[in-house]
Amino acid sequence: MIRYNLICQSDHEFEGWFSSSADYDAQAASGLLCCPICSTSKVEKAIMAPSVKTARKAEAQAVDAAKAMAAMAAKIREGISKTCENVGSNFAEEARAIHYGEKPERGIYGSVTPPETQALKEEGIAAHPLPDVFVPGADKKKLN
Repeated sequence: MIRYNLICQSDHEFEGWFSSSADYDAQAASGLLCCPICSTSKVEKAIMAPSVKTARKAEAQAVDAAKAMAAMAAKIREGISKTCENVGSNFAEEARAIHYGEKPERGIYGSVTPPETQALKEEGIAAHPLPDVFVPGADKKKLN
């Protein structure tokens, strides 16, 4: 896909996406392009600066992405700490009690050994690992 900045005879600027430069040429020649503001079909390409990806731009994008992921992880941790209970090493027992209706249904998290994980799976109890990045901060040491 190619994005062109376009301009009409009334100096309205907008962008258009085309599958190729030949696609743009064909649409322009047949009068299919029109300004979304004034509807004129007198449209041409506007002057565009090339989009050059520099090392600084790539680094800034990586930093922005890392910040966005950290913010998202913080929201998830906050949600977990507000809505789930840390049951620590009693996870397997609590999960069973909830599954079999012996305790009220609620969100829990904690630690579990590989054999306990396998036993829960064999019993049909849904339990999924919680990545460390999502464990609420105060609880990270308790789970290890």
